[in-house]
Amino acid sequence: MVDQTQKKTILIVDDEPDTRIFLCNILGTCGFEPVDAGDKQEGMQMARRTQPALIIIDAMMPGDEGIEMYRELRGDRQLSDVPVIMVSTVDKKTFAYYHKFQTRQEILDFPSPGAYVEIPVESDQLIEMVRALISEDHCRLA
Repeated sequence: MVDQTQKKTILIVDDEPDTRIFLCNILGTCGFEPVDAGDKQEGMQMARRTQPALIIIDAMMPGDEGIEMYRELRGDRQLSDVPVIMVSTVDKKTFAYYHKFQTRQEILDFPSPGAYVEIPVESDQLIEMVRALISEDHCRLA
């Protein structure tokens, strides 16, 4: 059993309520404290308020909000070091190609997210990535 005082907060930002519920359930089952937001604005407010150990962002939210949130996080002094996992229905190579042509030159030098996961998300894969990015090893899914 995980000590409640050791729970690490994971912020999930996705415009799809079903995806947020799914990810919250997976993370909560493994002893994390999931919090969620439905768009970039709410996500940034939650990130500033909760100072999460990790943030999971839907890369393909309407209006490129996922990409914009990632850029804003990397430019924020308090949040720039928070690991990020980007999730998307688009494979990583296609996403990178699209992003390259939609991005201004001065933003191309931004660091890549800690991980990129294609939807549907495999529970074991997600937990493994979360643990690796925030050094958690207390949860193993059966």
